Amino acid sequence: MTPRKGRPNHRVGAPFVLTLAFSESPTPAGHGAVVICNIVMTRNLSIWSVFAALLACLAAAAAGPQQSQDLDREFKAAVAQYDSGRYAEAATQLENLVREAPESFEVRELLGLVYSAQSQDARATQHLQKAVLLKPNSTPARTNLAANLARLGKFDLAAEQFKKAVELEPRSFDTNHNLGESYVRAGKVAEAAPFLEKAQQIDPASYDNGYDLSLAYIQTGRLADARQLLQHLLKRKNTAELHNLLGEVEEKDGKFVPAANEYEIAAHMDPSEGNLFDWGSELLLHRTLGPAVEVFQQASDRYPASQRIMIGLGMALYARGNYDDAVKSLLRAADLNPSDPGCYLFLSKAYDSSPSQAAEVIERFRRFAELQPRNARALYYYAMSLWKGKRAQDPGLDLHQIESLLKNSLALDPKLAEVHLQLGNLYSDQNKYTEAVPEYGRALELNPDLADAHYRLGQAYVRTGEKDRAQEQFQVYQRIREQHLADLDKQRAEIRQFVYSAKDSPSAKP
Repeated sequence: MTPRKGRPNHRVGAPFVLTLAFSESPTPAGHGAVVICNIVMTRNLSIWSVFAALLACLAAAAAGPQQSQDLDREFKAAVAQYDSGRYAEAATQLENLVREAPESFEVRELLGLVYSAQSQDARATQHLQKAVLLKPNSTPARTNLAANLARLGKFDLAAEQFKKAVELEPRSFDTNHNLGESYVRAGKVAEAAPFLEKAQQIDPASYDNGYDLSLAYIQTGRLADARQLLQHLLKRKNTAELHNLLGEVEEKDGKFVPAANEYEIAAHMDPSEGNLFDWGSELLLHRTLGPAVEVFQQASDRYPASQRIMIGLGMALYARGNYDDAVKSLLRAADLNPSDPGCYLFLSKAYDSSPSQAAEVIERFRRFAELQPRNARALYYYAMSLWKGKRAQDPGLDLHQIESLLKNSLALDPKLAEVHLQLGNLYSDQNKYTEAVPEYGRALELNPDLADAHYRLGQAYVRTGEKDRAQEQFQVYQRIREQHLADLDKQRAEIRQFVYSAKDSPSAKP
């Protein structure tokens, strides 16, 4: 799911925020909070005072008045320490108290929260579980335990506790919202939607729940519902992230102009790296190339350490025919993250059209091949950079090195059709046509629409005296070329794959 701008991600598998308002009493101003799995857990000090009195009564049944008063003082002191954020001191006092009153719900619950505040989640679990056993109908206790389990990565167990909380308070905004978010966190977006919907019905003004519900709608293909909800939220609160998300809805619904407009509004309201990337990418996807270059150029000035911005700029320049500038931008992208394969496909394409920066390009592909020696494409790109960069200017080019790199690439991935094609071309350039023919044949087995392979195979057949077979290949080549918007379609597909993967990959962001 799309990352939430300005707070932790709501993408499936990422941390989530659940804001809880306990039903037992309102939260007093200035009260401390314990955060478990980004769930804000609060307790009312007046409740703890009642708890202290209850604890004293329990102790009085088994001890004299003095011991009862001591326990009461210790519990009140622990509450004060907890409220002031002195969790270690609170834990020490509560650890003593739990030995005196092991069946006290109040002591167990507070000790669990104190451990959680110290990020000692495993230690918190046993006390929060005990609290639930002692008071199974307590919605806050169920929620605290669920949050603790979620933070430990036990999402199924957490969901069980959130479900219990919904059963206890089915008309509560918080219980429905929390269960919905727990499903999102576990990657069960379709199951999350009904509970987020219920929460939104209870509180239509909830911005966070509405945003998350919109994400769930998008993820499950309910674009009309997402659009309607986002437009409703925008009337209440006009924010960049809502416009950005509405842009995503329009893009997925095939409405380019509204999508670009929403992304543009978001970028003007908040020129973040993500908003600028989304706007530039939308323009690039639909080949509005001049504005795409302008957006990416401005973004690269603001965010020079963003590899995906540099790649986007390089791709936009390449698509517009500015090959030299495209190579420069893609070289910068390669230097920002040398082991990331994302930019090298586009660098190899731009380099094909602009070999003037051969030395720099060869160096980048050499480095990439050394960093990823088991990457078939890394070896292929390095081979092609050597071949293209030197064959026009270096009669002493080592063709054996290039052949070895291509063969090693195929050993790692024998299904790379373009590598078979280039190995065939290497043999043909050396007049080794009997060796070239099988490589072209294999390339066409893997990709029958590879027009260049048909043409080069036809040429090889001419050289080997098989003119009828050559003619067949030339005819296929011509037919493909006549039908052909294939190169443009392929370029669009490659751009689309980059854009979507870059949006989803946190590592692509600065």
